[in-house]
Amino acid sequence: MSYRTAASVLIGTGTLALSVTLIPAASASAPAPHQRAALATTTLYYDDSQAAEFKSAVVAGANSWNANVTNVRLVEATAGQRANIKIIAFDGWPQSTLGPVRPGGSAGTVWFGREAVDEGYNTIRIAAHELGHSLGLPDNKPGPCSSLMSGSTGGVSCTNATPNASERAAVERNYASSAAERLASGLVVDAP
Repeated sequence: MSYRTAASVLIGTGTLALSVTLIPAASASAPAPHQRAALATTTLYYDDSQAAEFKSAVVAGANSWNANVTNVRLVEATAGQRANIKIIAFDGWPQSTLGPVRPGGSAGTVWFGREAVDEGYNTIRIAAHELGHSLGLPDNKPGPCSSLMSGSTGGVSCTNATPNASERAAVERNYASSAAERLASGLVVDAP
């Protein structure tokens, strides 16, 4: 009796394997590159409910990353949804948990510091820069305005909130494989 059960399972498994093998062979073409990228996208949810007056800057900073990388997406969490990144407005200098933050791992935190805003730094650049830390990028100081991760060394007049090519490539590498699970660790304080 157990021999028949084992044979039925093996036959069923063989049929399933055969049908799985035949389906891709019957398709007209492989998925387009943008479809493959969509399949490998990591979605990170951020909670900006404590971002106070910086909420719109956080949304713009997240949109900057979403427009420039393909395998990670920053999405605003809905009420009650577990967030991977928490954004909190506070009176000190901006700082963040250094990632890369991963779904199911420890949550990252961005402290959106009013001190930098009071000194004249651009709020969208601050948001995109701090989110860059959550995505695993360290500071690149000193650096030019063209480097998002140069932070305050880009100068008060710098409004660039777009990651450069090497910053984009580093984030793409950080989220290239879900098998490379690395949890957020450390704290980056962005004081000049």
